Amino acid sequence: MKPIKTFSSVVAPIYGRNIDTDQIIPARFLKMNRQVQGGYGPYLFHDSDHARVLNSQAFKNATIVVAEQNFGCGSSREGAVYAFVDRGFQAVLAPSFGDIFFNNCLKNGLLPIQLSESIIAELFDNVEQSERGLVLEVDLERQEVSWEIDAKTKKKYPFTLDPFWRECLLKGLDEIELTQSYLREIEEFEQAHKRMHPWLFV
Repeated sequence: MKPIKTFSSVVAPIYGRNIDTDQIIPARFLKMNRQVQGGYGPYLFHDSDHARVLNSQAFKNATIVVAEQNFGCGSSREGAVYAFVDRGFQAVLAPSFGDIFFNNCLKNGLLPIQLSESIIAELFDNVEQSERGLVLEVDLERQEVSWEIDAKTKKKYPFTLDPFWRECLLKGLDEIELTQSYLREIEEFEQAHKRMHPWLFV
């Protein structure tokens, strides 16, 4: 997966609480070979009006989604995350997520950002009021989202992410790859441990 550091994009709004993974990608498309057929991106919200929003001229190039409470609830299918990633999305912002969807995001290079309901409501308001679309900047290194109110004013809001997963996403590595990146340090520790306690290795 690709590293995630700092990026900006027009924000695409997805309205509705408790949007589940079956709405994100209907189950029938999961039978397709994702690698052979070019990914699940074209089937994102295939049976939903949300597809019309994402395909509109205003949001067709968006890589950030803002959503409502309990986004991604429902089944454990990773295909819901694959659909976002294959479509080119890098982050989803919401007040809360389905637990399994949240974890699948972290493992597959989609940054799930949890912000308060009031901040998310403010984002939705700005999306609706902005003639050119709300452009949001995400800085994973600083763990901060920001947007310009005007030429002199910039709003910034912090978010938190588990340090382990933050490092994975910054480096574009999954759990195994991140562990392997420390192979030299692991080997040095093992050698030092053997020198200090040789009787353990007789």
